[in-house]
Amino acid sequence: MARRPSPFLNWLAAVLLLPVLGSCQGAAVSAPVRSVPVVGGLEHPWAVAWLPGGDLLITERPGRLRLVRGGVLQAEPIRGVPEVLAAGQGGLLDVAVHPDFAANRWIYLTYAAGSAEANHTRLARARFDGRALSELQVLYAVPQRKSGSQHFGSRLLWLPDRTLLLAIGDGGNPPIELEGQLIRTQAQNPLSALGKVLRLQADGTPARGNPFAGQPGALPGLWSLGHRNIQGMALDPRTGRVWASEHGARDGDELNRVEAGVNYGWPRVTHSREYFGPPIAPATSAPGLRDPVLVWTPAIAPSGLAVYDGDRYAGWRGDLFAGGLVSRQVHRLRLNPDGTVTPKEEISIGARVRDVRQGPDGYLYVLTDGAGDGQLLRLEPRGAP
Repeated sequence: MARRPSPFLNWLAAVLLLPVLGSCQGAAVSAPVRSVPVVGGLEHPWAVAWLPGGDLLITERPGRLRLVRGGVLQAEPIRGVPEVLAAGQGGLLDVAVHPDFAANRWIYLTYAAGSAEANHTRLARARFDGRALSELQVLYAVPQRKSGSQHFGSRLLWLPDRTLLLAIGDGGNPPIELEGQLIRTQAQNPLSALGKVLRLQADGTPARGNPFAGQPGALPGLWSLGHRNIQGMALDPRTGRVWASEHGARDGDELNRVEAGVNYGWPRVTHSREYFGPPIAPATSAPGLRDPVLVWTPAIAPSGLAVYDGDRYAGWRGDLFAGGLVSRQVHRLRLNPDGTVTPKEEISIGARVRDVRQGPDGYLYVLTDGAGDGQLLRLEPRGAP
């Protein structure tokens, strides 16, 4: 059973996270695709992942892991899911399938754990036999405990070398503090996991070759720092580049190319403003800090990211697709050889987009957020049978 904080804390989190509504950069166009419902009736779904053979796993933030078998959402949730803190942005979050799942049966979950006064992000794995989870192991728990129900990060990404990237949020907006300072400043503390991307081995231990390994003033698993709240992460299989989309505060959402050892600046530099108006930082760029590849202002509230590598859509191979919670669109971006991106079009979904993934059938799939009416949609070319 998930633990829930007081209604007042939920209300306060909602007020602090209220975005400034407005149209996104560029006008929405009529994309050459249609959205086809696959399953519906989901409660705040957060992530989708495929198993060998075509079955799907979908997380629901209140703490349920759902199975889609033969295109049908199974009525009973999968048993054995760990207890989560289902509050605000917290709950059961990402799911990833081990690259060797057929041999070891491991799936990986991220989730918020603890209480309203002391909580953190956890990474766990368990074996899945097609019906239930077993042998649950907590592989990593953010050492810093925080209050509130914001900024857990939690996106997972397997790299070709079988190491796992884990994105962790900065802990929340003002007035949340840690050790006498606004908690968001932890993103610049290399000894804190908050506001970071970690690179781990499959058992949760720090991966070999991490850029800060052996340095006494840094976490051994640290891969990159200076992030606010990454909720989309994808690998370009052609180039090996890792792309991440992360929430700004009021405006200033970012698309970043995440590289080992790089500091992305939050909150020392940012295009974001406080929710009550003024700029958060005195500058948007500074020496030694990496600028974003793309800034979304007004905000799209990015969540879910995929590099398309199939042949179902003419001219889309190699493009990046970013979901938007506020924009209610999927944003198609051309990845240029020099590492820049060119916005191409906005695909209207008409609902909050929580995740974007490419399925094994070569189609793009979109997970929409909703309180009981969340859906998994398949994008199909118009005119397709």
